[in-house]
Amino acid sequence: MTDTFGAQPSAIDRSSLLEALQETSNDAIITIDARGLIQTFNTRAEFLFGYERGEVIGKNVKLLMPGHFREQHDRYIANYLETGVKRIIGIGRVVTGERRDGSTFPLELSVGESTLGGRTIFVGFIRDLTEMKAEQRRVQELQHELFHVSRLAEMGQVASGLAHEVNQPLAAIMNYLQVAQQLLKQQPDGGGAASNVLEKVEAQSKRAADVVKRLRAFIDRREVERKRENLSTLIEEALALGMVGPASSGLRVHLQIDRDLPHVEVDRVQIQQVVVNLVRNAIDAMAHSARRELRIEASKEGNDVIVAVTDTGPGISPEVADKLFAAFVTTKPDGMGVGLSICRAIVESHGGRIAHDSAYVGGARFRFAVPTSQDSAN
Repeated sequence: MTDTFGAQPSAIDRSSLLEALQETSNDAIITIDARGLIQTFNTRAEFLFGYERGEVIGKNVKLLMPGHFREQHDRYIANYLETGVKRIIGIGRVVTGERRDGSTFPLELSVGESTLGGRTIFVGFIRDLTEMKAEQRRVQELQHELFHVSRLAEMGQVASGLAHEVNQPLAAIMNYLQVAQQLLKQQPDGGGAASNVLEKVEAQSKRAADVVKRLRAFIDRREVERKRENLSTLIEEALALGMVGPASSGLRVHLQIDRDLPHVEVDRVQIQQVVVNLVRNAIDAMAHSARRELRIEASKEGNDVIVAVTDTGPGISPEVADKLFAAFVTTKPDGMGVGLSICRAIVESHGGRIAHDSAYVGGARFRFAVPTSQDSAN
């Protein structure tokens, strides 16, 4: 194989490659010799500890440790070299580091041992746990936010369904009351006390009907806070949230998002709620499947962005498929049957549409569309 000019391509210099890997690592990488003296100190280490490498090269690594650990470190190295008993090498542990300004922070330290030019060196890989904890908190906040919105939506959907169902018998009761009152008026005394009781019952029935009417009006007054969002980021974040939990263990995920996907004008939390709901439904559907694969695709079609969520579960039975998005319809033994109904309400409130692809064979596929942002430049 030759390059454009016919010359043989030169092999990448190994030392240059190792240096590049070290400098681009997201972990701090520090190498020390058998005396504990720092030999290399990468860019990420400079950022974490606040030192420039020129300030620490040749100095003892205990410079980066709080007092308690600093006093024991040299003894740990000497003990390992004498006995071969590993306390941290090849194992890893959570310890505390000290920055140049004296502040401390928790870190995850993994140490490897090697020999270079007949000399023993130790390589430390360091990850700042405060950043990891911040990411965990962010995930927990997103989960809480989605859970809160989801529960509110479920409550609204249940209340709306109950209001609709209760309104019918209330209307029937009022009709019967009116008939009863007409019959009582035909009596010689006009019904007397019984007529008065029926009037009170009718008044309370009207009051209950007004309560139901106001409840439905409140539920239907949905406010959507829309912003211009990157749908790719939104989907990736929702996918991670939807996969939290033991049910996703062993799951294979295929994510296919068009690179030039335009932005969309949506309420981020609500659309993420749709994706999370579809992902969790797919995972639940594959609970007993030998092949467990989840596919999420996003592409532009006309003025819409189409998101498809596909699983390799048993699929949707024809008798359920026609009423999947109706309230209180579920394929789960312990399901409430409001999840897909909520998804439809959210998507339609954004001017989009959602459907089950009944033509898909080999599992279930749900597709929803949301309009692109008017300013669709990425």
